[in-house]
Amino acid sequence: MPLSFASLYCGCGGFDLGLIQAGYRCVGAFDIDPLAIQVHNSNLRSQASVCDLSSDSLDLEGLKGVDVLTAGSPCQGFSTIGNRNPDDPRNSLLVRGGHIAAAVKPKVYVAENVAGVIAGEHRRYWDALRSILRTAGYHTADVCCDAHQMGVPQRRRRMVMIAWRSGREITFALPRIDGGSVANVLHFRDGTPNHKPSKLPAGSQALLIAKHIRQGQKLSNVRGGPRAVHTWHIPEVFGKTSAEERRVLEALVKLRRQCRTRSFGDADPVTATIISRYVGHPVSDTLASLVCRGFVRKIDGSFDLTRTFNGKFRRLSLDAPSPTVDTRFGDPRYFLHPTDDRGITVREAARLQGFPDTFLFEGPERAQYRMIGNAVPPRMAHLIAQFVRTAILKD
Repeated sequence: MPLSFASLYCGCGGFDLGLIQAGYRCVGAFDIDPLAIQVHNSNLRSQASVCDLSSDSLDLEGLKGVDVLTAGSPCQGFSTIGNRNPDDPRNSLLVRGGHIAAAVKPKVYVAENVAGVIAGEHRRYWDALRSILRTAGYHTADVCCDAHQMGVPQRRRRMVMIAWRSGREITFALPRIDGGSVANVLHFRDGTPNHKPSKLPAGSQALLIAKHIRQGQKLSNVRGGPRAVHTWHIPEVFGKTSAEERRVLEALVKLRRQCRTRSFGDADPVTATIISRYVGHPVSDTLASLVCRGFVRKIDGSFDLTRTFNGKFRRLSLDAPSPTVDTRFGDPRYFLHPTDDRGITVREAARLQGFPDTFLFEGPERAQYRMIGNAVPPRMAHLIAQFVRTAILKD
């Protein structure tokens, strides 16, 4: 009989698809999102159910005896692309999964989350999860997983905690499979489901910006080097600048990260005196002009760049893995197709995550991107499932 599994915070089923492909049988899947559960059931023919796992509504008795329990709890409070609020109520769902595992007592428990879960103050949740599982009689191991080394064509680092109840000594060395590049998956035939390319509107600011972004580049004022395109290099959108103004702006790009005054963050405003010393002449008038035209802002007598986001309009490279597929992947203001002036389609995002074309997404497009971005890549889950079976659950 196949090994059985149940999944907490299952989403649309990325983790579950990987286990099913590895020969496991799903006996239960639970998530609070009704649309994700609908997609899960439609594609995996599962018995997924809508359930608020923060409450006590889950039937724990029905899960006892399961071989593997998985949990991909929400990552928004831990992710470095968000606010990283250590008190985000969703963070506690990571720990809640451990309490459920301690009550259900599966042979193996597998928890997955973003790499930021072990950084700084947020680590307390990961440590609490480990403590709960060890108190319940489990051995635990932390495994840092790189999706690109697990057959997925994207850069995606995740932390996985594996807990098991046997006394078996285990060497945690998952096989490495090169995930390849974006070019390997962005090829389509007419009628491919969930693939509806939409070019940026003619004459739009987004299109004018996109025309300046090459493969592997992004719109970013706060980084230097060939991968960063600065707003002052797109005059038709952000306004013209003189050679002297661009020299001052480029100086500010460097100095704001070198001349630190605070113990947090990665950059600080810079005084006119420091900038003048760097460029070799007074810059007060130049800075005043840049402030008036929105390139620079004045903060308590010092100066900083405006638009200090670390990259928008990121254009994917055909010959490299994709950046992490997240919930914003359908927005061209964040991610651009490698060769077309448009965003990434639902199917392109799904392929970059490793979903097969037979896995169909439903609902509003924004919700589809959210499901894909929140999913565990099925190929990553597949390798973890194979490892658990051969290293832990073998007879």
